[in-house]
Amino acid sequence: MSFVDVSEFPRDAKPLSRYRKYWAHRFGTAPFLPMSQAEMQALGWDSCDVILVTGDAYVDHPSFGMAVIGRMLENQGFRVGIIAQPDWTSAEPFKALGKPNLFWGVTSGNMDSMINRYTADRKLRSDDAYTAGNVGGKRPDRAAIVYSQRCREAFPDVPIVLGGIEGSLRRIAHYDYWSDKVRRSIVVDSKCDLLLYGNAERAIVEVAHRLAAREPIAQITDVRGTAFVRRESPEGWFEIDSTSVDTPGPVEAHINPYEMVSEQARREGAACATDAPSGVPGVATISLEGLRGKGARKVPPRERTVIRLPSYEQVKSDPVLYAHASRVLHLETNPGNARALVQAHGEGTTARDVWINPPPIPLTTEEMDLVFDLPYARSPHPCYADAQGSHDGETKIPAWEMIRFSVNIMRGCFGGCTFCSITEHEGRIIQSRSEASILREVEDIRDKVKGFTGVVSDLGGPTANMYRLGCKSPEIEAACRKPSCVFPGICQNLTTDHGPLIQLYRKARSLKGIKKILIGSGLRYDLAVRSPEYVKELVQHHVGGYLKIAPEHTEAGPLDKMMKPGIGTYDRFKQLFDRFSAEAGKQQFLVPYFIAAHPGTRDEDMLALAVWLKKNGFRADQVQTFYPSPMATATAMYHSGRNPLRRITPESERVDIVKGERRRRLHKAFLRYHDPNNWPLLREALKQMGRSDLIGNGKHHLIPTWQPQTDGAYTSARRANSTPARPAKPRPGTALTQHTGLPPRRKR
Repeated sequence: MSFVDVSEFPRDAKPLSRYRKYWAHRFGTAPFLPMSQAEMQALGWDSCDVILVTGDAYVDHPSFGMAVIGRMLENQGFRVGIIAQPDWTSAEPFKALGKPNLFWGVTSGNMDSMINRYTADRKLRSDDAYTAGNVGGKRPDRAAIVYSQRCREAFPDVPIVLGGIEGSLRRIAHYDYWSDKVRRSIVVDSKCDLLLYGNAERAIVEVAHRLAAREPIAQITDVRGTAFVRRESPEGWFEIDSTSVDTPGPVEAHINPYEMVSEQARREGAACATDAPSGVPGVATISLEGLRGKGARKVPPRERTVIRLPSYEQVKSDPVLYAHASRVLHLETNPGNARALVQAHGEGTTARDVWINPPPIPLTTEEMDLVFDLPYARSPHPCYADAQGSHDGETKIPAWEMIRFSVNIMRGCFGGCTFCSITEHEGRIIQSRSEASILREVEDIRDKVKGFTGVVSDLGGPTANMYRLGCKSPEIEAACRKPSCVFPGICQNLTTDHGPLIQLYRKARSLKGIKKILIGSGLRYDLAVRSPEYVKELVQHHVGGYLKIAPEHTEAGPLDKMMKPGIGTYDRFKQLFDRFSAEAGKQQFLVPYFIAAHPGTRDEDMLALAVWLKKNGFRADQVQTFYPSPMATATAMYHSGRNPLRRITPESERVDIVKGERRRRLHKAFLRYHDPNNWPLLREALKQMGRSDLIGNGKHHLIPTWQPQTDGAYTSARRANSTPARPAKPRPGTALTQHTGLPPRRKR
């Protein structure tokens, strides 16, 4: 399958290009979406139909969410203003553009605000890559909640539509690493009228047109990819009770929340109803017994079935139920078969349900082209240049500098890595742009972006080499519930043909004025080894000396919990990399990334990784410690101590969780075994583990017996009487790992 085929998905998705434009389209296209009343007046506007509030600096580029949503709404004829990084201490800055006619659009920005503001050690960051001048402190903690509150204070009667990754990953009750507790759904805490999760072009366009037609936002409850609070159950729906897990005792029949209702029907020899029975008041709670029997007994249709998750109060107090709720949610992420979810918050008279509709239908290639071909200025708003005193008029916003000369060619990821949140946000169905659209953007960069020298920094996306890959069968794809298409092995139904991507690379680098095209996105090397021709094309033409790659670990235990391939696959890729680099007469290196303290990682696993690193000549300059981001499967492991990759029961598999400052420091120290500051901690740990044989001054030892008088700097170590371990000389296929923090690991 070359392009996204949505023929097997529910056809309740109106194409983005087929809406009748709102009357304000007569004002035309704005060079930048206005951020002030003066800019509005210059455009001839007396008001904004929609005002977007964002925690990022406004960069009019398709890699920034507020720009995509703003330009998409503008394309539909709406007047859109932007309030970027407002002072949140009062409601006055939120009145800068006046009262929006239709709704507020609120987002914390391209990152969850807590991840943006704090390190994995819960220390406050001093920088912010999405802020002019890389200055920290321009957004509050839990920005989506704070902004929503201020919008409500500014104009109480204007609907609030919440979106962005912070809202997307916090749509149900979720473990919050920074407060170390389970928090309520952000829909409840923000008091928004509607939450749009995932890539929201489809949902935002439909909601905007329905609000413009004067439909009350409280009645907009049928849009896919949305969540909202409802106090009364709708009529004609069937509810699967999944608020508990199997416990020891007599075997009782239960609905399997991990199974499709159509599968239940086939298993029971029944037919699947096409419509809900008429005259059913409210929600009918069903059990497996209600579905048993022979003959034409009907099963409720998937599109009228909702799964009731354990309530907020239950998951807050019971880690087992938290893991169960996480598993159910992750199994309901395929837009082809997902059912609605509901989770109660509160008890008694304060009880209310957070209702989560199924995920949005993936965009077709034509719709992807429409989104990326919108008239972006491809630069930060002019207001930032003066604020930084720039002499050349250019703004230094690190996140923009990183993607300034890059092109996003696709969305989604079917890798399913448990520490990553791409699937929960973008989905696992790959949505690819057309070749023509991508080449047009490369030419736009060449012709319009100031400072371009002929080098395109990336043709990629969440994963560099998933362009136009997908399931061979649309029917199987629409019915599949697997969390990954490539773990524990590559699915036999998955296409692995890199031919379209090879062709794209060749055409792009042949464009006039293009000197070099680099690939900066994370590479899925277990897919790449299936296509040696692709690896050759990549290595000989699109590597600038170093190629980032993410084996994450060497040991099977943690790799299984990450859902990552074994280190043997990395070795096969390295062989191809070295071979094709040598054929091209180039000395090039792999830059591997590894994670410390991931759930399921024993101290012995980190020791084995450290030994592997030394054996292969790697010395990590900066390393990544596991960061429990909201909604990730690995975060559910971290909080519950259970493995939600398998069915959850009170006796289900326990996972070794790396908690506590000392143990997290130890795992990080193993990755930086060469740093003298870590040697005392490692010596103590190695002795406790019975591995004193790794302490010594020989090449086969991990750390030396001596300690430099001044810890920390290699220069001090070199001055010591004993000969220290020097930084290893890179071999072909290796390099000194240099993490630069957030961004640039785009796949995270």
